[in-house]
Amino acid sequence: MAEETESFSPQEEVKCPPCAPGLPLWMATFTDLILLLLTFFVLLLSFAKTETAKYQAALGSIRDAFGGNVMRQGQVIEKGKSAEDMPVMMESKDFIRPFPIEFLTTEGFFDKHEFNRESEENLENMTDDLKDFALNDSVKIHEMAEGIKVRLKDKIYFAQGSTEISSMSFEIFDNLSKLLSKKNWAIFVEGYSSKGEVSQDGKSDSFILSSLRAAKVVKMLVAKGVRPKKITTVFYGDTRPVKVNGKENIKLSRRVEIIIRKRDLRAPGFKVHAK
Repeated sequence: MAEETESFSPQEEVKCPPCAPGLPLWMATFTDLILLLLTFFVLLLSFAKTETAKYQAALGSIRDAFGGNVMRQGQVIEKGKSAEDMPVMMESKDFIRPFPIEFLTTEGFFDKHEFNRESEENLENMTDDLKDFALNDSVKIHEMAEGIKVRLKDKIYFAQGSTEISSMSFEIFDNLSKLLSKKNWAIFVEGYSSKGEVSQDGKSDSFILSSLRAAKVVKMLVAKGVRPKKITTVFYGDTRPVKVNGKENIKLSRRVEIIIRKRDLRAPGFKVHAK
């Protein structure tokens, strides 16, 4: 009995044989389990049906709360695009009226967003002023519900690809500069070019060429005494050609038009009415 007790003594160390080189055998079973689980979830995802409407509603709610990329109501995400491709905008509690693009053009500015209507007396005074400076035969007066617009009938034309002003237009500048230097009128100088026109040196396209032509007219008006703050320069490039048949269309499109208004557009006491 004593010998058996000694053979099972807890203090005695049992030496096992050395392990074989490589990974433990249990890792093979564990790896199989992970692969099976991954395959199972891939199959679940492949059978799942994505409800775009709910996804958009949730995404829009999150974007609306935290700001960032916001989708318009009813807008659907196209395949191959994410919410990050949507335009970035800031949401506001107050409704913001979009700024009309027509306001950026002189026609839209005058015709749709002109200041409050001027009296018949102002219209008569304007006509008298034009007669005094020998401009009544060279202009066309537009009386509209919002105000009065004066556009010069005589346009300033240029040679192909040139920004040099013809000597035939000098008389217009003399009379116009006298009027604008003494009266509180505003002036708009609009530059144009013919379709596909470039400068003679080939360095300026139609838009730059039209801007250079408008700038040339502005410099001449300033040199003749017109205050620069009265002048606003606009250029359209070849986007607004003159609608005339034949080669006259190209010739007449290379032009600068001048528009004047009775009062300074920034004068106090007037409001812009935007629809």
